[in-house]
Amino acid sequence: MNADQILMEIREVNLSYLMLAQSLVRSDREQALFRLGLSEAAANMLAILTPAQIMKMASSNTLLCRMRIDDDLVWSLLTSHSKSANDSVTRLHANILMAGRHQEAA
Repeated sequence: MNADQILMEIREVNLSYLMLAQSLVRSDREQALFRLGLSEAAANMLAILTPAQIMKMASSNTLLCRMRIDDDLVWSLLTSHSKSANDSVTRLHANILMAGRHQEAA
């Protein structure tokens, strides 16, 4: 993949992310804050963006979304390939850890 293709992919991800985020904020603000890890200020800004503003932001060559999984425990919980009944407990544990980080950030 060359540099132009990578930039095109980043712009597509940006557009998809901004459209999803705005839609979630407008339809269910609390879920958007939790699921996307957004602050109140970011949610307020996303809610009022016009389509032209979204397109302008999406055209950036910088990825606008980020990975929220920033420690080994969460990575190992989410990538566990066990097929046992504990699988749902493991995913729940990872969600609780990420939700706690969202609360700390807010």
